[in-house]
Amino acid sequence: MKKPIIFALSCLLSLNAYCAEPKDDYDTLKKSIVKQFEKQTPKEWGENVKGVKTQLVTKQKTIAITLDACGSPHGMAYDSKLIAYLEKNEIPATLFINARWIDTNLETFKKLAANPLFEIGNHGMAHKPASVSGESAYGLKGTANVEELVDEIEQSARKIQSITNKRPVYFRSGTAYYDEVAVKIANKLKHQVIGFSILGDAGATYTAKQVENAFLTAKSGDIFIAHFNHPESQTREGMIRAIEKLKANGYKFAKLSDYKLK
Repeated sequence: MKKPIIFALSCLLSLNAYCAEPKDDYDTLKKSIVKQFEKQTPKEWGENVKGVKTQLVTKQKTIAITLDACGSPHGMAYDSKLIAYLEKNEIPATLFINARWIDTNLETFKKLAANPLFEIGNHGMAHKPASVSGESAYGLKGTANVEELVDEIEQSARKIQSITNKRPVYFRSGTAYYDEVAVKIANKLKHQVIGFSILGDAGATYTAKQVENAFLTAKSGDIFIAHFNHPESQTREGMIRAIEKLKANGYKFAKLSDYKLK
């Protein structure tokens, strides 16, 4: 009986602990979710399926910047100049970071996670689209089944928590594609699933002008998506120009946790 008692006490002492299951009972957690969802057949596949959050609940001139670091073989870099601009101008952002990027950039990750201007979102273990049947998006094969999806989300969440002592509460899959069953599973794992309402850089492929134009379509409550792991791209230039214009027009910026989401 000692182990459950010790775990319960540790949960009480740490507000950030994920106390739904003991850390060493991962298999039990996964089996329970597989049992609950394995017979559910998804009917939707895309970026905006049921349950995906794409807006802040606000009428104020406020938008949320979300930035991804995908951790692909060609996506392990770090746009330190973009982050430095956000820091200097006190512009908050939610950073969705893949486990592979963390492994390659551990000290940078620790600094980002420790900065109260930013919050860390879960971008999965292997940057896979969130599927319970192996659907693909942009040439990337999604998680093959419920069991693999749980691993993609939960192992990454526990990795982030082990480094930061804070469990992430937001999840964005690789490619931001989902089926609606996958969204329910993410919710079961205590994550809100985050999409976007403004496609900011199309996987860091947009020109600076395209990034700027996309950003300048912003309306109250929009969630903007771009990338901070491709310093060679024109994302930074376009974002900075757009942010300056939006600020001049009275817009403010927020982390996802600053508002309810819809």
